[in-house]
Parts: sequence; C-alpha cells; structure tokens
Amino acid sequence: MIEPVEIAETLCIGETMLLFVPASGESLAAASELAAHIGGAESNMAAGLAQLGARAEWFSRLGADPHAERILRTLRERGVETPQVVTDPTRPTGLYFKDHSSGVNRVYYYRAGSAASALGPSDLAGLRLSERRLVHVSGITAALSASCDALLQSVLVERAASEPTVSFDVNYRPALWSVEVAGPRLLELARAADIVIVGRDEAETLWGTSDAASVRALFPDVAALVVKDAEFGATHFGAAGATFVPALRVDVVESVGAGDAFAAGYLAAWLDGDDTATALRLGHVMAGYTLGAVSDIAVLPSRSVLRALAASTDAEWTGLTLPDAMSSETTDSHPADSNQANSHPEKEATHGA
Repeated sequence: MIEPVEIAETLCIGETMLLFVPASGESLAAASELAAHIGGAESNMAAGLAQLGARAEWFSRLGADPHAERILRTLRERGVETPQVVTDPTRPTGLYFKDHSSGVNRVYYYRAGSAASALGPSDLAGLRLSERRLVHVSGITAALSASCDALLQSVLVERAASEPTVSFDVNYRPALWSVEVAGPRLLELARAADIVIVGRDEAETLWGTSDAASVRALFPDVAALVVKDAEFGATHFGAAGATFVPALRVDVVESVGAGDAFAAGYLAAWLDGDDTATALRLGHVMAGYTLGAVSDIAVLPSRSVLRALAASTDAEWTGLTLPDAMSSETTDSHPADSNQANSHPEKEATHGA
C-alpha cells in the first residue's frame, strides 16, 4: 500500500512574476544593467513562512519559459514547496519592473494574459484543501481575470465547512482595477475569510473608513482582523478585543513586499500558537527587513534571531534596532537567493508594514 504524501500545512495561491530592478540603484531610464529577482504577494508569504520554520507550499501557473525556471528554483532554495505548480505552454510568465526616480518608487507590470491569469476553480482539484491548516490568498488574484476571481469565490465564499482556516490579505492594487469595482468585491471576499489583513490607508481608499476601529465595524464577524497603519503600527481585533503594537523605526529602501513579509510573520506566529502581541511584533520584524531591501523577498537573519526579536518586552521593543541580517551572528544555513542585493538605505523613515 502506498502511503499518502504528507502535504505542507499552509498553501499560498497566487501569481508570481519575474522582477527586474536597476542593478546600480539608478532609474530604469538611465540604468545599463538590471538585476533579476522574483516577486508575488503569495509566494513572498510562503518564503517568509518557510524562513520561520513552517512548511509552506505555493501554487500557481507559470509559462514554459526561463522566467518560470528561475521562479521555481528561487522559491525552492527558500524552502517553499512547489509540487503542483502548472506549466502553461501557451501563456507567458508575468514580468514587472521597479523604478526609483527623483525619490519616487514606481512599479510597472507586464502581466496581462499571463499564465497565472488563467487560474480558475478547476485548479483547486488535487490541492487537498481540507487537509491544510491554513490557505492564504490575496485580493490581487481577484483582479487578474474572471476565472481568477471565480477561484477566490470558491476558496473563500463557497468553501465547505470542512475546509481549513483561510487568511485574506486585501492587497488592493489600483493599477489592476478601480475603487468602484474593487471596493464591493474585496469587501465581500474579506467578510468570508477567517483572518483578514488590510492596510488602514487602503481600507480608507476602498471603503471610506477613517481608523482601525471603523475598519473593524465593517468586519464584526471576522475571527481575526489585522489593520496595518504604515509607520504607526498594527492593531489586531479578535475575541479578546483589540491589541496594538507600534511599528519599528527602519531605514526604508523599498516598501513593496513589506506587507507580505508582515503577513508571513503574523501568520507564522499564529500557526505556532503565539500570543497576539508576539504575532504582531514578528510581523513588524519581517516587514522591517523587507523595507531595507530592493527585492520583495529580503535576506533575513536566522530564525532564532527573528523569534528573539519578536519576543522583546514592551520596553525593549520601544528602542529596538534591527541587527544586520548578513552578520555572522545573525545568519544560519538557510539558503539565500544569489541574485538578492544587500540592503543599501537611501533614506531614514519610520515605516510599518
């Protein structure tokens, strides 16, 4: 008798693309060389969870191209499991570019008609959702195509009672859809989730809320709601009430990917049964390192260092400075992306996830 393969406790579903950034920190218009990285909200999440010791699987569709090979190799090096990723010979892997010009960061996406945009409810067959502890999705997927939106409808709204906890990062992307379309749809999807993570600013844009409490009023029945408020901190609403943890002061290089890192830290602590304050602190720690890196998936210190930082007392947290991720005292044997640039702070700012 063949024993069934033990699957990862967490499944993250969504598009991952190849990311290009100027190698020298110049603008795209002036750069003569581009460095290749990977990026995608859900795979960023999976990589963060793996770094923190969780078994995480990422699922999506990729093109039959070298970009897909790089994505899969990088994720596997990061400890992410990818056993069921589909290769689509008729559609390409999505691409995007980051541009830093005149002190402003911009992102340019080339994902229309990508392999991931063909994701749909039929892709859920064989993923063994009922055997997972956690399934993670984001609002980005709903904006990619009608079939992608239908996939989220199945994962969130129409799921069976036997299926696992579902976490939903709202992740509104104005380049993909308008507020008029996104607002009602993201509200419906978020209300169907067990865990919701949303930025206070994006909630205001989408639903006109002014603060964390007014966001909670929109989601009174969601078991766990986390409202991130940029450089100020994050508030968790749950059965025990509200818990607020301030953000860390960090040197900001690039903000894209920091929200995914925050979600990974928070959810890794949730999987381990940690208290709410520790979960929020671990989210801030993960986000802090990502804010100091040009890639969406930052080089991180060892798991033990990340956990120790999150275990800080309130007094220690107030004055905490993140140690260098690359120092010998903080690293472990976890493989790193050979294409990952070291962080090079360009400005100092207080900035949350």
